[in-house]
Amino acid sequence: MDGRRVRRAAGGFTLIELLVVLLIVAIASSAATLALRDNDQLRLEREAERLAAMLESARAQSRASGLPVRWQADTDGKGFHFVGLPHARLSQAWLQPTLVLRGGLLTAPRQGTETELLLGPEPILPAQSLTLGIPGRPELERTLQTDGLRPFRLAQQASPRP
Repeated sequence: MDGRRVRRAAGGFTLIELLVVLLIVAIASSAATLALRDNDQLRLEREAERLAAMLESARAQSRASGLPVRWQADTDGKGFHFVGLPHARLSQAWLQPTLVLRGGLLTAPRQGTETELLLGPEPILPAQSLTLGIPGRPELERTLQTDGLRPFRLAQQASPRP
């Protein structure tokens, strides 16, 4: 009888052993998924969030001072500047190479013109949006938008294009 028990126990795995193995596989696959996240996508999101914070800071300074302030992207794509802010202490360069693809007050930007956002001093502004991208990666885009009353924020990302 003891020989029979030993043979039956050695013939397979218990349910707990199988669940432990499945748990280990699930943890390993989730760690691999997080490690393989697109670095350019993350970089672009970080740059867009940083720009949204700077735009809101400039907007608040414009309201407080009563001076009209505009944000303009440089035509060379290396930076941007705030026009109208006295003693602007806001950064004026991208952390990583970033392009302003379209947006601002112009609905169809012309070649060689600077993209521009109106930041104040009026409390209600026209609806504006700004789309950012990374050189060499046309499939990656992030859009900042405001309806004129609410702060600039990242727009919901559309489904990938086929």
